[in-house]
Amino acid sequence: MQPTDILDFWYSDRIRNHWFASTPELDAEIRAGFEALWEAAAAGDLDAWRETPEGALALAIVLDQFPLNMFRGDARSFATEGKAIAVALRAIDNGLHAALPVERLAFLFMPLMHSERLEHQDLSVKLFEAHGLTDNLKFARHHRGLIERFGRFPHRNAILGRESTAAELEYLASDHAFKGDGGNKSQ
Repeated sequence: MQPTDILDFWYSDRIRNHWFASTPELDAEIRAGFEALWEAAAAGDLDAWRETPEGALALAIVLDQFPLNMFRGDARSFATEGKAIAVALRAIDNGLHAALPVERLAFLFMPLMHSERLEHQDLSVKLFEAHGLTDNLKFARHHRGLIERFGRFPHRNAILGRESTAAELEYLASDHAFKGDGGNKSQ
């Protein structure tokens, strides 16, 4: 499989309609079609993809987005998040993002939005602003706000075996809390 295979799949009209509203069927399809590739990426076998704009974007999708689908509600959803962040930061540092179409940048920047480190959140907001990705910007600001407030994403606590604070439990019980269930995978 090549980076173009990932990009053709991810940016197809059929998949685009489910980026933030997946279904159990799509989650199963991604797992069946890409779990072995994700394992190879996690092991570093696809690190050469980091050298090109399309390769870096495809690798970010494989490491950041695919596990959210494949392992929904499981700690493995976040197992390659750190590697995805490293791919995104390297691509940005090397200027690879400048060679990608603006409409594809969101998924290169998304690992930063998923990070529980405030400096990554700040960079995420800055990048979404700088590239005029206004649809994503409101979510980037929301994510940063959660990290500013809690230092982590409260909805991940149960999945990762972390004890929630009283403030986190209050937030999770509120009507506006992201709970990390269903088809939404913004975090």
